[in-house]
Amino acid sequence: MSDGPTHVTTAVQLGLMSCRHCGTVWQGAAEGAACGRCGTRLHIRKPHSIQFTWALLIAAAVMYLPANLLPVMITRSLFGAQYDTILSGVIYFWVSGAYGLAAIVFVASFLVPLFKLSALTLMTIMAQQRSDWRQQERATLYRILEVIGRWSMLDVFVVSLLAGLVRIQGFAEVTAGVGIAAFGAVVVLTMLASLSFDPRLSWDSEPVAQDAMNAAGINETERTA
Repeated sequence: MSDGPTHVTTAVQLGLMSCRHCGTVWQGAAEGAACGRCGTRLHIRKPHSIQFTWALLIAAAVMYLPANLLPVMITRSLFGAQYDTILSGVIYFWVSGAYGLAAIVFVASFLVPLFKLSALTLMTIMAQQRSDWRQQERATLYRILEVIGRWSMLDVFVVSLLAGLVRIQGFAEVTAGVGIAAFGAVVVLTMLASLSFDPRLSWDSEPVAQDAMNAAGINETERTA
């Protein structure tokens, strides 16, 4: 794989603009014009994609710590109360011999959100700087994020299932902890960040129309900062 730029002819250079809602491609359409099929405003790039993505990534990073430090599940029984975080649950499964389940929870609930945060941060920085570094690989990385993102909700699903099933009053009761709300916020925020990021920005290393940069929320000061 080469680190050099991949030279491609872009839709901007051909005067093409696609509707993000219905997918219709228009030639010679003006920035901000209405789609002739569904009426959605047409933009060369998602408006202010970089700013929205940064805001969501920062919020997700802030919520990532309490999501892993606070209990996600509280189990109350005759023997007392047990508070489990994501990592303590992984350790419990591992010690109990359920290595496969421990690996699944660790990957889906700890590594995947961290991977999404790191990958989106990298792609946003590269897009903001209009870097031509590994453009093809960055495009593939974005597609991978879209595929694995849904599995981040595994912990939320498991806790919700247990909270609904284990309700034996006086003997055992499972409730969701504060950490599950923070974890759910991380998952939702990273999903929104992935949606707000425009992957086409990764291919804008070559000079493009000024209105494309403005529509994406990138000006020369931000690009060179």
